[in-house]
Amino acid sequence: MSLSLEEVRHVARLARIELTDADAAATQAKLNGIFALIEEMQAVDTTGVEPMSHPQDLATRLRADAATEADRRDAFQRVAPQTENGLYLVPKVIE
Repeated sequence: MSLSLEEVRHVARLARIELTDADAAATQAKLNGIFALIEEMQAVDTTGVEPMSHPQDLATRLRADAATEADRRDAFQRVAPQTENGLYLVPKVIE
């Protein structure tokens, strides 16, 4: 697939991007290069290849899921302007 210069100008107009003739030609070349690369990648036979979540086989370093801060909910609730049943009450902004 390749884009014509008119199609590039149409896409630019839809995106509200102003392109000079030189910019449109350069953009056309870049986009057509991208489409050529996509076509080349789609031509590769991937039968039997397992999908990967990451291009490198790395183990994710995770820290322990443990609380590191003290529970200060009651202190925060005491200084809040309005609370009810453990929830903060705020003014209605959308009707």
